[in-house]
Amino acid sequence: MIKVYRKTDTVKAEQFDGSDEMVDKYELIDAGTMLGTHHSPELYLTGSGKVDVGDWIATGVHGEHWLIADAVFKQTYAELPVIPENVAYVIKQAKKGDYKLGWVFYATYSEIWRVSVGNWIRTHADMFARAWLDGYQTED
Repeated sequence: MIKVYRKTDTVKAEQFDGSDEMVDKYELIDAGTMLGTHHSPELYLTGSGKVDVGDWIATGVHGEHWLIADAVFKQTYAELPVIPENVAYVIKQAKKGDYKLGWVFYATYSEIWRVSVGNWIRTHADMFARAWLDGYQTED
């Protein structure tokens, strides 16, 4: 029987813009250099193939890189939600205390948190739940 799965790990990725900085950063190889001829507009990522502007270069936990086509990337990945630092603190402390997401929402509607935190959680309940489950980034 076929089952449906979802990915649970986060991935660091950067969209290739064709700049010399990214060519150097990811040590992309010029096709002409590979063939010993002249400079070529085609670039390759070792072990992954040809890189086109707009492709995503993902980086694994061990520093390995691989390519993801833009269309595939957009269908597969969503950026982690960006939340305020004081809301991130609530998540950290609640998880540290082994509280469950339902309790956090109960505490929010019971007005246990500071007004600004409670208002943010109530206004962004779906984003808060996604941050709780998948991880988050904090506002600068």
